[in-house]
Order: sequence, then structure tokens, then C-alpha cells
Amino acid sequence: MPTSTSEKRVFWFDDHKTPNVADVLAHAADFVVHRLAFNAPEAANWAVMAHCHAYCITSARDEVPDQYKGTAELIARCPALLVISTSGAGYDPVDVVACTAAGVLVVNQSGANAEAVAEHTVAMMLTLTKNIMQTDHSLRKERGVDRERFKGRNAQGRTVGIIGLGNVGRQVARICSKGLDMRVLAYDPYLTAAEFQERGATQVDLDTLLAQSDFVTVHCPYNVETKGMIGQRELALMPRDAFLITTARGGIVEEGALAAALETKQIAGAGVDVWNVEPPPLEHPLLTFDNVIATYHTAGVTVDSRHLMAQWNAEQLVHIFQGRRPPRLVNPEAWEGFAQRFTQAFGFRPAS
Repeated sequence: MPTSTSEKRVFWFDDHKTPNVADVLAHAADFVVHRLAFNAPEAANWAVMAHCHAYCITSARDEVPDQYKGTAELIARCPALLVISTSGAGYDPVDVVACTAAGVLVVNQSGANAEAVAEHTVAMMLTLTKNIMQTDHSLRKERGVDRERFKGRNAQGRTVGIIGLGNVGRQVARICSKGLDMRVLAYDPYLTAAEFQERGATQVDLDTLLAQSDFVTVHCPYNVETKGMIGQRELALMPRDAFLITTARGGIVEEGALAAALETKQIAGAGVDVWNVEPPPLEHPLLTFDNVIATYHTAGVTVDSRHLMAQWNAEQLVHIFQGRRPPRLVNPEAWEGFAQRFTQAFGFRPAS
């Protein structure tokens, strides 16, 4: 017979981010939130996890030890698990295929930090084109320098090429077009012509975008289609005075190819917020260039975005356990399997 309970059990590994979903869910009725620690004894963690219905996981893959990633092995050890909810837009630490096969929903908070990432992207663009980093470094350590050496270029009226015109890309398009009178090109094979027009961008193929843009900025998900999407061939298509900015996910831009393009002056500079390994080693080749802005995957890390991510995360879990379909469901094909397991656990069937 199905068992019914009103108590929803959630576990979250305390990563010291504030605010966070655990703080918000602590005030939700019928939710019990278990705050775990990666460095706690594994046996104690698994004893809690095995009985929980939801797992709130960070979106940054290198912040989660392998044994606590959302894999088939973890799902097998957590038979009550119904939902894995990521803290941000990304879901790199989660095996979505395994979750779908097991009837486990995956949800993200896509859009919660879009404005933060877009503003970071444009900040990188302006810093690069105005040579602000080089000027700052020089002013701190030398004198007798001709300031013409740091002469930059205006961004106004130039062309930005946006790879991925989703939540972040469309905000970059808005800032660049309305704030800087820039021409906006975009490549996104999943949007219609009407959606390009509504988001203020001209639809082009990837090669055209690379060849015609003064700034190329990457805002697509990391998956089998986009892994290594920007490599030696693609970088060679860019004008020599163009800049590349990547604030999406490490692995979309080939780091070795980017370093080589900077070494040969194939492109003028880069802004890199995301890395294959985060943080990158201190001896990473890209950290040796004074025309590279390097940040700690912090484009989306603002007080405002943290509030939104925590709130949206909690709201989606509340919706799910009320039997409602969540607004940011990554694997809708898992719904039927989830619904059957949810009914067994809580005694009523969620909406279709």
C-alpha cells in the first residue's frame, strides 16, 4: 500500500554561500532540511541522504566531490530521492540521463543570475577595449610611460556576437544595443527567427558571427554539442582586434587554443570567468597574459542573484511537493516516472 506523509526531507551540503536554499526552506511548512558537510564522516551523510526526497546541489561541478555528484550511484543509494535541484542555471554535477531513468526530476534556477552574468560580461568587454587592466598595472609600478600606449577603442557602434541567446545572452543584447548602440549578431540553433527579432539580435551562423564581431561572448550550456565548440579553427576566423569573453561554462572554449591565439596575436584579448578546472592552477598559460581578464567563476555571484537563486530554488521545491509541475524543469521526460514514485511516497498523484 502507498504510504502518505506530509514531511518532505531535503539535504544540502553547506558551501558557505549566503543566502541559500536551506535558509529559505527552513521557514517552509512540512519541510525538514538537513545541512550536511562534505568533510563530515561519509557514513553519517549517507544515513541522512538515504531517506531524503530532495537534494539541493551547487551548479559548480568542481565544488562537489565525486561521491556526492548526482550520479546513478548516488540515486541508487538514495531510494527516496525524487528531485535534484541545482543552485544556478548549470547542472554539470548531475547526470540528467540517470535521473530521468530513475524517475528523478532535475530542476535549475535558469535566469536567476542572468543580469549579474550579463553585466559582468559587458564589464569585461569595456575593460578589454579600454585597456584598463594594463593601465592600472602600469600606474602602480612605473613612471615615464606615454599614455598613448594604452589607447583603446570605443565600444559604441561596434559589433557584438552572442553565442547562445538565452537568459543571459538576451540581457547582453539588451545592454549592448540599448546602452552602447551596438550591432548585435547571435547564433543559437534552438531559437526561431521571431525569437531573434524579439531579443534584439540578427540571426547568423557561427562562422559569420566569429568573422564579423568585435566582441564574441559565449552564453550557451555545456553539453556534448558545445564541448570544445570554440577551438583553433573558430578563433582563426576572428579579426585580430577582436576580443573573446566566456562566462558560460569551462570546456566550451578550448583553453589551449585560446592561449595559442593570444600568443600569436590572432585575437586582441579575452575575458575568462569559467575554466576546465576551477580555480585554474596558478601556472595556467592564460594567467600569463596581461590582455586576459581572469575571474573565479564569479560572473553570477552577486548579493542580488544569490537572493533570487535561493528563493527560486525553494519555491520550485515547494511547487513540486504540492504536486505541481515546476517552471524550470530540465528533464520533463522524467515526469511520468516521478509521478508514480511521488504517488507512492505521498499518497496523491501530482498534476500532469
